[in-house]
Amino acid sequence: MKFVVILFFSLSFCIHYSLAVDDTLKPNQTLQDTGQTLVSTGAKFKLGFFSPPNSKDRYVGIWFNNIAELTPVWVENRDNPLTDSSGIFKITETGNIVILSNKTENPIWSSNSSAKDPTLQLLNTGNLVVKDGDSGNYAWQSFDDPCDSLIAGMKLGWDFKTGQNWKLNSWNNLQDPSTGIYTYEQDRNGIPQYLLRRGQDILYRNGPWDGVRSGGDATPAREQSFFIPKYVVNETHNYYTFDNADNSTLTRFYLNALGSPSQQRRDHTTASWVLTFAVQKEDCDTFARCGPNGICVESESSVCHCPTGFVPKAPEAWAAGNSSSGCILKTSFNCSANEGFKKFSKLKLPYNSEFTVNGTVVKKEECKLICRRKCSCVAYAVAKVGGCVVWSGELFDMRRFSVGGQDVYIRMDASELKSDENEKKRAVIIAVSVVSGFVLLFLMGGYIMRKRRRASRSHISQFDNAATNSNEHEHPILLEEDVDQLPSFGLDIIANATDNFSSTNKIGEGGFGPVYKGMLPTGETIAVKRLSRDSGQGLPEFKNEVVLIAKLQHWNLVRLLGCCIEGEERMLIYEYMPNKSLDLYIFNKTRGNALDWPKRFDIIVGIARGLLYLHRDSRLRIIHRDLKASNILLDDEMNPKISDFGMARIFGGDQNEVNTKRVVGTYGYMSPEFAIDGHFSVKSDVFSFGVMVLEIVSGKKNRGFEHPDHELNLLGHAWKLWNDGRPMELIDILMENVPVSEVLRCIQVGLLCVQKRPEDRPLMASVLFMLDSENASLPQPKQPGFYTERTFTETDSSSSLNKQNISTEITITILKGR
Repeated sequence: MKFVVILFFSLSFCIHYSLAVDDTLKPNQTLQDTGQTLVSTGAKFKLGFFSPPNSKDRYVGIWFNNIAELTPVWVENRDNPLTDSSGIFKITETGNIVILSNKTENPIWSSNSSAKDPTLQLLNTGNLVVKDGDSGNYAWQSFDDPCDSLIAGMKLGWDFKTGQNWKLNSWNNLQDPSTGIYTYEQDRNGIPQYLLRRGQDILYRNGPWDGVRSGGDATPAREQSFFIPKYVVNETHNYYTFDNADNSTLTRFYLNALGSPSQQRRDHTTASWVLTFAVQKEDCDTFARCGPNGICVESESSVCHCPTGFVPKAPEAWAAGNSSSGCILKTSFNCSANEGFKKFSKLKLPYNSEFTVNGTVVKKEECKLICRRKCSCVAYAVAKVGGCVVWSGELFDMRRFSVGGQDVYIRMDASELKSDENEKKRAVIIAVSVVSGFVLLFLMGGYIMRKRRRASRSHISQFDNAATNSNEHEHPILLEEDVDQLPSFGLDIIANATDNFSSTNKIGEGGFGPVYKGMLPTGETIAVKRLSRDSGQGLPEFKNEVVLIAKLQHWNLVRLLGCCIEGEERMLIYEYMPNKSLDLYIFNKTRGNALDWPKRFDIIVGIARGLLYLHRDSRLRIIHRDLKASNILLDDEMNPKISDFGMARIFGGDQNEVNTKRVVGTYGYMSPEFAIDGHFSVKSDVFSFGVMVLEIVSGKKNRGFEHPDHELNLLGHAWKLWNDGRPMELIDILMENVPVSEVLRCIQVGLLCVQKRPEDRPLMASVLFMLDSENASLPQPKQPGFYTERTFTETDSSSSLNKQNISTEITITILKGR
């Protein structure tokens, strides 16, 4: 009996020292891949072995302990996974953390740390630390080696004394936490600012910290802030960190595998991650959007402008909407007394790797003198943080804000400054004249304006007549400034570009009219939508498209380069999409194998981003109303672009739903409330998006779908497979080795978007989050709308762009639910 007690005590002792205890690990303890974990005091974080979705590889990571889905915030052996469950995690007597396999003595991963009498502890902040027993200091900490997530207390920036660079590296993909191609890090050159890179290429720059905000935009944030940002700027450190607004809030700054940095918080109601703000929201967020020396202005329809004293470097390309070449000085300077500096206000300070900072100089005149003494200096600014900043070479990534920003002084020849002074004097004279002769000028101005309106209406009167004669005034009124804002192309230029509208250059036909491929004298390939003279339905759509797309700029929207209004001709000139439309790939089985799953997923996410911009982030709130696979165009890299805004509508800021008697669009993509009752809203577009997601996954059309076992359409078929527990049977047979969890998530998102009741469908912000986050908790979809069908043929009222062999005969589906 005594022997048994001793044996039991010995076994208990061994078990105690082989398992993790509380939040610490001592050198005589191990953590094995048998479900053993460390849990921080307060139970906020957990450390242990895990596998990403659909992966057999094993990693040691730290994740939030009090949420259902696994959300790793740090991965130790991200580039050296274990291939089985033989892993052992421990700290050595010398303070080195190692991950071993019980099949080999060679470490899979090592922290290369050292300490006397070490203790490994997981803190309730999520920081894993090695404590030195003698000093109590941290000999090593996980916060010094961020992965793809920044949580409260972590740093993003530099320790200049040690050379430590705290930066984020994306996962390679949702199943592979190895170091990806995207990084988000602080630019070490001068004043604090952060860069999103794809490899070495800069995709986005947030702009310098001014002591209050980053970048300079003082426009109030629309999203509620759940965290408190902090910048530390001194001689030894330069970094960003944040605290949670309260202890109950969980937040993270997350760089996902698609290269989209965003701040997220945990919603206690839905138990899912909610987007607080996205780093990249607007067209001007694209790095160097307007080329060297160009200024981007998001609040104007033509976002790129040359500063006063500059002209476009390539005028023809600039007029065609291609501003990548940027701007050059009208009159160059040669470092003489015959020059000066012109002030530009409300700017995001430009980026240039050659700029220098002198933190002791803060007065404008002293900074001006520093720049003047250096012949290569082209501009200076007195930064709110950083002192005097000077630039050499070309100025990149400038942006003008409506509120906030900083002053930049750009060097130019005195002749440009004199002309500016003359303009100011002329303005004073005019002001005095206005005061002295206000009534006379008012009457003359009124007469001139009436005369200009009559002259302008003479070449767009057909538009107003078309709107007057339409059954319903659904299209916005085309104003003179709407046309004037677009670059205008002469009929002779477009005729030459298309070889006089040769049939060999014809690439499409829709309700609007024919579409031609052409080439401008600059060498740029274009697509020309030409309004048919006998097209009754095309005239209002042309008018609508001019008004809307002229004011929209986004990577996932097709770009309108200009228009041609001459005589009876009405044409829209677009960027050319060499890969034409999405339907030619997913429905044409001879070409469908060109789209593997990663490309299809990228297309789904790209469409979602473009649609979110239309619904929420653009200056106008747009409902597209004709989303379908043939209206998704693909550029040379197969990036999706939403096109054809002829049916689109503008929503007012307080509008949620609109009724119409004129139901337009394409059956098979229209939501039930729109097709039956004429009610449309952002949820109508969400329904159409859901249809496209299921089509992209399956390679099948919703309209006209046939199955030997039932009479359901594609939506009904997907719904049946989901309820039967067989959703993977929906995927296109041409795709191989697809990531199961990602495909299932897309099918579930598609079904959530096509639910019968509009209030059950998610908004596009939630859709994009669900697509981006492998850990998001998705609700179960309810019955879809329109999931059985019978068909007959009739003429389609919608149009398409860049589509070959387009027939005017389509299948209209009479749809009904059970």
